[in-house]
Amino acid sequence: MSPRPLLTPARGLRLSALATVAALAVAACAPVQGPGVYGPAGAVVFNTSDFEWSRLSGNGGVDGQVSYREGGQSYGCVGAVALTPDTPYTRQRMQALYGSSERAAIPAAVVRARAVQEARDDYSAYVRETNCDGAGRFRFANLPGGSWFVITPVRAGSGEPVVLMRRVQTRPDRSTQVILD
Repeated sequence: MSPRPLLTPARGLRLSALATVAALAVAACAPVQGPGVYGPAGAVVFNTSDFEWSRLSGNGGVDGQVSYREGGQSYGCVGAVALTPDTPYTRQRMQALYGSSERAAIPAAVVRARAVQEARDDYSAYVRETNCDGAGRFRFANLPGGSWFVITPVRAGSGEPVVLMRRVQTRPDRSTQVILD
């Protein structure tokens, strides 16, 4: 009786397929770099050209309302409402500070304790600010179409402040309604 070969053509194909699947799985876990890709590979750098669109004027706007409630309490504005352009740099900042680049309600102390790269001085030149009225309404006008982050601190009574963040999409020809809840 002749010995059975260790590697048959069918076994070779299975081993080859298994090796390919393993290589693809390892590659999928590797950090990826490139425009618009965020991950452990490194920080996105501040690039002025990413922000320039936000300086354009338009007929768009954001009409907002704070109606955040937690634990049966209503929260009201306690500081300025900021409108920050959505760029690779700010998206990474929002993810680091708020754990999301879509929406969040995080205690202000937690946000302050999170480590992020210090913002460059020219970053603030692109941030628009306004205030809430007594009913928690706010408005940003003359905006171009684009994606923005609305951020404001709120508080219930004498409790600790919470920072609300929400990503909004504006159109150049009309106002976008946003409720921070």
